[in-house]
Amino acid sequence: MSKYIEKISRLFRIIKENGGVLGSVRTVFRMEELKTGTLVGEDELGNKYFHNPMYFVGRSRWVVYSDAAGHDYDGSQVPAEWHRWLSYISDETPDKADLPKYPWLAKHTENQSGTPQEYVPYSTTRPKIQAWKPKTEEVYRKHF
Repeated sequence: MSKYIEKISRLFRIIKENGGVLGSVRTVFRMEELKTGTLVGEDELGNKYFHNPMYFVGRSRWVVYSDAAGHDYDGSQVPAEWHRWLSYISDETPDKADLPKYPWLAKHTENQSGTPQEYVPYSTTRPKIQAWKPKTEEVYRKHF
């Protein structure tokens, strides 16, 4: 009986940590699960990183993306220094790790592929062949 009481109390604690009933429904809608854990840190984009060793390795660290991402979030919105922590490459969070800071290093941006802001390279050389263009209806009318 006590294990059921423990599970119910854990459920209430998880609901409370996720912002009550409405916050929990929102979290389930966005992440498809409810978790409880310790807030480890936050990056400059507003993403929050959590850890709970009670869960299995591989599921014990997770990110809650900022509200600015809405429901359109992906892994490219995680900066490299937090990626190393999330992927278990290091146990040190970026604020505790002695990571080098280079002045030439570009600021992190998410992958824009598939969006209107995607990078599309262009060629500066002339093509060696010309693309085929089908005949229009006017050309067919002249011949027939």
